Order: sequence, then structure tokens, then C-alpha cells
Amino acid sequence: MIDAHQHFWHPKRGDYSWMPKDDKILCRPYGPLDLAPEIAAVGVTQSVIIQAAPSIEETEYILGIADVTPTVAGVVGWVDFNDPKHSYHLDRLAEHPKFKGVRPMIQDIPDPNWMLGEQVAWAFRYIVELDLTFDALGLPIHLDKFLTLFTRYPQMHVVIDHCMKPEIERGEKLNFDTWADGMSHLALETNAHCKLSGLITEDKKDWSVENLRPYASHILEIFGPDRTMWGSDWP
Repeated sequence: MIDAHQHFWHPKRGDYSWMPKDDKILCRPYGPLDLAPEIAAVGVTQSVIIQAAPSIEETEYILGIADVTPTVAGVVGWVDFNDPKHSYHLDRLAEHPKFKGVRPMIQDIPDPNWMLGEQVAWAFRYIVELDLTFDALGLPIHLDKFLTLFTRYPQMHVVIDHCMKPEIERGEKLNFDTWADGMSHLALETNAHCKLSGLITEDKKDWSVENLRPYASHILEIFGPDRTMWGSDWP
């Protein structure tokens, strides 16, 4: 069993701008020794480390961990899509046996149409050329934009992160219907895969299985078992 989405980090590295400074769970180092008993307890044999900071340095950091950690099956890193010179980094990173793809942190980019701009088109073309994977980290506001993007690059390997972060906490039927319709279009009209991950984070602190069930059920129904992968989003 492979965990398709987990993180290692060390806050003192200084490039996790999203991390709350006073969060007792998140704002502390996490490494392979912390994860080992967790995966052993549930039968996970390997995992994929996903970038958590928008920097080349963090990608190098997690690749270094992957080099010495047999349970790490792959790494999804980061390059600057706004800088065509980062094609150099994609070239060299693609030579690493555990480097699988890249994830721009689109959820944090103010312009919802950013991914469709000509200034970043080089990166998507390069991802296809190098046979890498694009991790789509976005929000429901990006659903139609991602549909355009995935249709524009039908040969690109795409994995949707965290089910596109539905607004479960708000609990409004309109929100669910809009999200569900957008995800259905992505499933039916593109070749994208979807990670069944991160849903708890989108619910209230007192989350429940019943709150999550409609979202998880919809993903499993539209993407099916062959295009759905499980990720813990640990820690």
C-alpha cells in the first residue's frame, strides 16, 4: 500500500510561509523516523513526498531525504513556472530516479487564471516532454481553469490534489453541487487522476465521517478505483 501524499519539513528552513508559527502540530520538524511507526501500524510500505514550500531548495531537501529513505517511492517538487530559466532545474531534477513531477502552489496565487497565461506555458510543455507529472493543487474556483488546462495538454500526466479542496465546512448544497459538477467534468473529459486526500482539513475541527462521505463517494464514483489514489496528507 502506497501513501500518495505526505510531507517532511523543518520549519527552521524558513520557506514555509503558510505555516502558522504557534501551531503545536504543524510548526515542528517531521522526518522519516517520525513517520516510520505510523506507516508500520497501518501497513503502508512506501510513500510519496510532496513539496510544501515554493523553493528549489526545499525540493533538494526532500530529494536528499528520499536518497536515504527506502520507504520513499517518489518526490513531487517545485520549480518557478514564472521563470523559463527554471527549465534547467526541470532537466536536472528529472534525472533523479525518485523525482516524479512538480506542484506549483496554485491555491496561493492571487490570479485564478495564472495557469492559463502564456508566461507559464513553457513549463507545461516541458512537463509533457520530460514525461513528468503535474500535481494540481487548487480550489473550487479553479475547476473550469483546470478543465481548460488539462484539455490543452491531453498528454500531460495530471494528479488532482485533495479533491480540489471542496468547501465542506460551509456545508451548503450549492457549494457541493458546484464542486461536484466541476469534478465530474474533469473526470469525464480529461485523463486526470485524483487523490482522495485532505478532506478532513476542509471540514470543521469536529469533522465527521458523515460530513466527508458525500465528497469521498463522489470522487470514487466519477474517477473509479483505477484513477483514484489515497493520500494521508501526513502530518
